[in-house]
Amino acid sequence: MPSTSQTVRVWDLPTRLFHWSLAASFLVAFITAESEKWRDIHVLAGYGLAGLIAFRVLWGFVGSRHARFADFLPTPGKVVAYLESLLAGRPRHYLGHNPAGAVAIFLLLAGGLIVAASGYATYNEIGGHLLEEVHDVAANGMMALVIIHLAGVVVSSWLHHENLVKAMITGRKQTHHENPAG
Repeated sequence: MPSTSQTVRVWDLPTRLFHWSLAASFLVAFITAESEKWRDIHVLAGYGLAGLIAFRVLWGFVGSRHARFADFLPTPGKVVAYLESLLAGRPRHYLGHNPAGAVAIFLLLAGGLIVAASGYATYNEIGGHLLEEVHDVAANGMMALVIIHLAGVVVSSWLHHENLVKAMITGRKQTHHENPAG
């Protein structure tokens, strides 16, 4: 059966603003991390990151359908089934987040919380060198997750023949009627 597709609104404006603002906050904080000259900007970006994550956690419970955590909770079975569909060359299409993307989201949110909390402690001289090391390791781990996330976006866009970056800008995504997953 041939597939038919149309675009539908998936990502609401608060989710899209959160996504790009979080990316910008993290990038600014990461770039300014080693400079005393830019310390105030680093700290401000860190507070922004923390506030954005607090918003996203709340929005994960009260936001629109595809913003809610319940819509994309990545159980081990869902993740395995999705990865198997990728390996078989017949990737399941999800209108919202696919299970692999959902894992990335939860890891990035958790990593962001660790980075923000340890950064706050370090800035306020709580916890000494240990929390400073936690902050550095967590920030580098989060950057690694960001790189994996970007690679996943590229691969998923290619496999599904859709532009996920454009979807996160416009809020619209293709729906494939032959494969109603997600």
